[in-house]
Amino acid sequence: MQYTLLGNSGLKVSRIALGCMSFGAPGTGRDWTLDDDGAEPIFRQALDLGITFWDTANVYGRGTSEEIVGRAIKKYASREQIVLATKLFWPMHAGPGGSGLSRKAIIEQTDASLQRLDTDFIDLLQIHRYDPDVPVEETMEALHDVVKSGKVRYIGASSMWAWRFSKMQYTAELHGWTKFISMQDQYSLTHREEEREMFGLLADQGVGSIPWSPLNAGVNARPWGDQSTERAKQNPDTDMFGNPLRLDSDSAIVDAIEKIAARRGVPMAQIALAWVLRNPVVDSVLSGATKPRHLDDAAAALDITLTDEEITALEAGYVPRTPTYFH
Repeated sequence: MQYTLLGNSGLKVSRIALGCMSFGAPGTGRDWTLDDDGAEPIFRQALDLGITFWDTANVYGRGTSEEIVGRAIKKYASREQIVLATKLFWPMHAGPGGSGLSRKAIIEQTDASLQRLDTDFIDLLQIHRYDPDVPVEETMEALHDVVKSGKVRYIGASSMWAWRFSKMQYTAELHGWTKFISMQDQYSLTHREEEREMFGLLADQGVGSIPWSPLNAGVNARPWGDQSTERAKQNPDTDMFGNPLRLDSDSAIVDAIEKIAARRGVPMAQIALAWVLRNPVVDSVLSGATKPRHLDDAAAALDITLTDEEITALEAGYVPRTPTYFH
């Protein structure tokens, strides 16, 4: 495993992160999520591979992902061994403290996550989205306060327009408050809109990217149109705002991945992940594993160096699109 500092902070993370949206109690989320017993081999494999950066969110499995992760840390590792990340924003319950980025919500949801994770501190607390209904001064001061309280070590953000992220960073700097060290954004061979403005901003600000869905929900890891897995069959065509998650033109990109993987004799996932990892602003990539091969492929991708010709072939078919899962 390779390790790096996250952004310009002193927090050292594994370059492959374990994405814990894959874990949850039965009946609390997607059909393919794993409970404690199902997740056990994934946690053990992650540790064997040196994957010590674990990322979850309060909303995953309606809080049960955090509970499963908390129990796994105590059972299979030590708290000091794991860089533990979680997120807040999406609704956890009705009422003013159940969602969003108000002072009330940030403090309440941080405390609730600490309780579910059964830990005294969170290494990286991330805002899951931007909240247009709350002044950024209120949000950034509240995040600063949970850091200064000792409940949180660092803060990060996820999926928003670059100008909004810049506004939040500048507000924190203006007041001497804690700034974000990371941006968890959607980035893959078939979702490259972050390259337009966000990645340049992150490089300028010394903020590390932690891409989510680096395989575009598995689309980039199997031949075009392959719906052979249960998870693939459940993939929606659009996000909650009606924006398409795939374009017909993406078939050319997936075909290029398939051809390069075949020539190299490796799974398609390794080629697609190697391309994401080569971007200098990307510090760690989320792997939402439900099977052992998912983590094996992610770890192996670190050892693949793509040629200039391969990179050109992989990038040639990209067509601009609307970013998804935020607006």
